[in-house]
Amino acid sequence: MKTPIHVLHVLGGVGLGGAESRIMDLYRQMDREQIQFDFLVHDSAVKNGFRDAGQTGDAATQQGKNNEYVRKPQFYDEEIQSMGGHIYVLPKFKVYNYFSYRKAVKAFFAAHREFRVVQGHMTSTAGIYLPIAKKAGIPVTVAHARNAGVVKGLKGLATRFFRRGLAKKADYCFACSALAGQDVFGEEAMNAGRVKIIHNAVDVDRFSYNEKARQEMRAQLGISDELVLGHVGRFEYQKNHPYLLDVFAAVCRERPDARLLLLGDGEDRAAMEEKSRQLGVADRVHFLGNRGDVARFYQAMDIFLLPSFFEGLPGVLVEAQAAGLRCLVSDTVTGEAKATDLVTYLSIGEPPARWAKEILKQADYDRRDTAQEMRAAGFDVQTQAEGYCRFYLGEI
Repeated sequence: MKTPIHVLHVLGGVGLGGAESRIMDLYRQMDREQIQFDFLVHDSAVKNGFRDAGQTGDAATQQGKNNEYVRKPQFYDEEIQSMGGHIYVLPKFKVYNYFSYRKAVKAFFAAHREFRVVQGHMTSTAGIYLPIAKKAGIPVTVAHARNAGVVKGLKGLATRFFRRGLAKKADYCFACSALAGQDVFGEEAMNAGRVKIIHNAVDVDRFSYNEKARQEMRAQLGISDELVLGHVGRFEYQKNHPYLLDVFAAVCRERPDARLLLLGDGEDRAAMEEKSRQLGVADRVHFLGNRGDVARFYQAMDIFLLPSFFEGLPGVLVEAQAAGLRCLVSDTVTGEAKATDLVTYLSIGEPPARWAKEILKQADYDRRDTAQEMRAAGFDVQTQAEGYCRFYLGEI
């Protein structure tokens, strides 16, 4: 039997993040007799060098005793390994460990030359690991821009610094939107046609609206005719949860029956739980954590909210439209994400009451199946996977 080519995806982790979910959607579509995905992630448990996250038994226990490697399994670990993929781990990049990080990357690619393609979704350090991969003999390197902004403070400044000249350090530059491409690779690379825009796509059939599934999910949540707003995203600065909760509190003043479903986790979750109590809406907010069955929760929602400070091309907005949901979105989010007429853009500079007014205005509508619209707009992963296969195999 022919040995499949191996594609290495470089990420921060393989938890329930947007980039991770989109890559897993692609992975499920691959003919794994031809193409196999592997993953290189980052973890603070690794001190120097790299580790195989699939290692178990006595060797892994001994590493734990030596305080070198005790990595907590992440959401997609089991599925990746069940499909034959390997997960390798580098130390987290902290700036001050620049030289030891480079050393670990060099050691990894010296030991692993089996990849035909290395695709770096972690662009903050792609300028380090992609040139090293190329020098080690990897035929194709790709830098893939997944976001159109950085966090505030020193971390954001460091990201900007290490991204400098990235377009010249990779064989190919991909971006989920023109906005992300501009932000990560710069105007010169965009104008020169060096950046290929590949919109985030989803498994449309998995998210398509289903009335029976809607009623079942709402019953499980103890909801009948209430107005249900929803959001999916990590609890961090980018997603702007404080504003989202202010909007919801404004809605509740007009619709006391309103409910808010928040899916995701993160460092700011506890603060948002406290804020919901301060606003007097805690009994109407469902903090649901990370869920692998997110498609079922879209069915239960009436309006999807995304008041982010910045995004690349948010996969959750694609998912929400695939589920036939009306969506109210920050005008900082690229218009390329609007695949249907269900999306309305609003400014997060407006008072929360302005968003609340629009929510109430749009709350009554006929939900529809948008599968064909999403496919026609190019947001179906099955079609997108065909193009990726041809690229990985060297046909284009």
